[in-house]
Amino acid sequence: MGVITSANVANAIVKLVAVDALPSLMGNLVMGNLVNRDFEPTLAQAGDTVNVPIPPTLTANNIAEGGSVLAQSPNLGNAQIVLNTHAEATFQIPDVTKVLAAPDLLSLYMQPAVVALAEKIESDLLALYSQFTANTPVGTAGTAITEAVVDSAETALFQAKVPASAPKYLVVDGNAYSSLRQIPRFSEYSSAGDAGLRALVDGSVGKIKDFYVFRSQFVPKTGSSPVSTHNLAFTKNAIGLVVRRLPQPLPGTGAVAEYAELGNFGMRVLMTYQPNTLSQQFTVDVLYGCAVLRNNHAVRVTS
Repeated sequence: MGVITSANVANAIVKLVAVDALPSLMGNLVMGNLVNRDFEPTLAQAGDTVNVPIPPTLTANNIAEGGSVLAQSPNLGNAQIVLNTHAEATFQIPDVTKVLAAPDLLSLYMQPAVVALAEKIESDLLALYSQFTANTPVGTAGTAITEAVVDSAETALFQAKVPASAPKYLVVDGNAYSSLRQIPRFSEYSSAGDAGLRALVDGSVGKIKDFYVFRSQFVPKTGSSPVSTHNLAFTKNAIGLVVRRLPQPLPGTGAVAEYAELGNFGMRVLMTYQPNTLSQQFTVDVLYGCAVLRNNHAVRVTS
């Protein structure tokens, strides 16, 4: 039977916090769950660069009888994603033993910290909209999204040779989502069947014109009179999100760390003692970078 020590208790506390942190983060992500996430359990420092290879384009050659093959020299594409964001959320707990006795109390502390990280990641991913220039934007500033606008976005991705098998996503703000819910052909049982019933009763748009539709509170807005809302239609490979492990604290410094990893996403939970406030301090942090991978795999949808 193992001996209970202060070190064992400290590790148990951090593990308890870590287990509760990551599922809460994943539940608050929209874009983070849709983009291409490249996560390996390797240590990294802020400022490191990750090279993501992009397959080249080849052409088919019709070889005549007695002819020879056409040797091609394709160049492997490369997208560089810099780990330039070290996001953290820190809180203190005066009596950590109460948290161990009441897990619900831990959730009250953890939830705001995790939501803050999720909001930061969402904002950074959606802020990439301005870098998608390969396809002509669709829609008009200050004007509700219509069926024709969604159709134009899907057609633009088709013309850009986005694979038909690639799931397509449309992330919009609350007003645009509301407009989509009110398109008669998609919000009535008589014309859209069960999908229309869900839109009418549950408020869920679901899928329109081959797009899985999601709404986010962090879709960027610019300008005034009219305000331009920069919604985004894209596939998974349009955007890359790279997350890397942060190193463990130095031994003997009094800090205890634990990693929480789930679905190619990871974060670090760090616990330290603050003598000035006689409390335990918890820091939930994540090191990441995001960038455009394939410019032609997204189209801006303005409303």
